[in-house]
Amino acid sequence: MYTLRSSDPTLLSCRAMQPIQIDRAGEEDREWTAALLAGSEPWITLGVTIAMCRAACCNSEYLVYVARCEGKRCGAIVLHPRGLAGSPYIKSIALEEGFRGRGFGAQLMDFAEELFRSESRNIFLCVSSFNTRARAFYERRGYRAVGELADYLIEGASEIIMCKRLR
Repeated sequence: MYTLRSSDPTLLSCRAMQPIQIDRAGEEDREWTAALLAGSEPWITLGVTIAMCRAACCNSEYLVYVARCEGKRCGAIVLHPRGLAGSPYIKSIALEEGFRGRGFGAQLMDFAEELFRSESRNIFLCVSSFNTRARAFYERRGYRAVGELADYLIEGASEIIMCKRLR
């Protein structure tokens, strides 16, 4: 199991908007991604455990990609090619703490959208109602709310289904 160290100064050497390398995750990358997700919001608030993250990250139905900046893992995205109504679904996206708000999440999203652009008209994701920063990020990228699952994962919060037309 991997322990994430967001205070590691070598992780902060990448400049904002510096291109990142995105590759298909290997076995160790999938374990690292599960730890990253389980130790981040909104998964902590939603009660998602490391075992649950591991189950998704190791499921062959999901595509897991890891972003690297100067050779160091800095983020990941978990995708299901036919996750919602037969369209691609972004299950999870996460960045190490020091890489948030610096354009690296946008690069991961661009990667996912481009991956499916030729084969699908739409791409979907869900965002928790309390995760207002993430929702604003998705809206700036052209995602629009198309549905709501009230009290779906935790009482008093909704999962907002969002969609973006790719072509």
